[in-house]
Amino acid sequence: MKYSERVSSIAPSVTLAITAKAGRLKEEGQDVVGFGAGEPDFNTPQHIMDAACTAMKEGKTKYTPASGILPLKEAIARKLKQDNALTYDASQIIVSTGAKQCLANAFLALLNEGDEVLMAAPYWVSYPELVTLAGGRSLFIHGDPTNQYKLTAALIEEHITPKSKVLVLNSPNNPTGTIYSREELMAIAEVCKKHDLFILSDEMYEKLIYGSARHVSIASLSEDAYSRTLTINGVSKAYAMTGWRIGYAAGPAPLIKMMGSVQSHTTSNPCSISQYAALEAIQGPQDSVDSMIQEFSARRDLLVSEIEALDGIECIRPEGAFYVMMDIRSVLGKTYRGRPIANAMDFSDELLSDKLVAVVPGEGFGIEGFVRLSYATSRANIEKGMKRIKAFLQELE
Repeated sequence: MKYSERVSSIAPSVTLAITAKAGRLKEEGQDVVGFGAGEPDFNTPQHIMDAACTAMKEGKTKYTPASGILPLKEAIARKLKQDNALTYDASQIIVSTGAKQCLANAFLALLNEGDEVLMAAPYWVSYPELVTLAGGRSLFIHGDPTNQYKLTAALIEEHITPKSKVLVLNSPNNPTGTIYSREELMAIAEVCKKHDLFILSDEMYEKLIYGSARHVSIASLSEDAYSRTLTINGVSKAYAMTGWRIGYAAGPAPLIKMMGSVQSHTTSNPCSISQYAALEAIQGPQDSVDSMIQEFSARRDLLVSEIEALDGIECIRPEGAFYVMMDIRSVLGKTYRGRPIANAMDFSDELLSDKLVAVVPGEGFGIEGFVRLSYATSRANIEKGMKRIKAFLQELE
């Protein structure tokens, strides 16, 4: 039997692989400190869970329209208007089984065989794999380390070819935590207009921002940017609802209709109960979000200070999301108990196997010499894990 070459070429998620290995060690009774998971360690707020229970009691457990229930779409439209200065009606919004399905639907609806999708490296691990599944080709743009690897208008223009069709923009960024300013986005929007690039703007971490940084949706900058942008978001991160699997996208009505057609023939509607929970999350009290942001901010400061105290180790200081990219290039080429540390994968394997600390190697994000640490874990775990990392570094020869 010859299986699909396209699917065979898909690489497994490095993040999930590390999380699975850490999980196996935990099941064996090992005291693992996990910096790998991309999800808040808080439980879903009570009022959201109560809304889900009410929905079940009221019999809202049946099929819904494939692209989501109207009340949720209307709540999303109000949220986009209030938070992002974006005006959409229900025909321009789709609700999916997580933002990842929105991305998959969008690439399938946008791409023909061989179309190019431009994206910054480092990138979220699933972008290039979803592009491949849709028949496209990823074109990675490696930015300047002094600019935190962000895309610039000049860099994008340098990499455009006749096959370039879509630009993926992720702000706040996973894995770097960087945020694009209004000025940066305006310049990028102009390049996209000049070269007729469609913009896929992943804004999943928009609420998780620290300090003076502010989130700007690129679609809000001009009529042209609005017409060529699909804005993707969801409730997973801001409301600690990763397992509920609700994401959404807003953009041109013809594209949303095509995405809905894809969804209707793959998963059909997202979970009915989760949709009503998401409705409460978006239109209900936001106190829990504010509390979570305060805690994440404190954890970020703690983790960055711990990393900066390590000899020869640096990091990209995040402005948003809940990840830190730790620069380990200074220790590559050393050995650990006689075994070579040639790359971030070796570093991560040895650290997990011997010191029971799970980090994600940068290779999964398209960048060498870095590991990603998530601070979606307690301050006590951060201190414990960093103590072990320090000991590991001291044992390298």
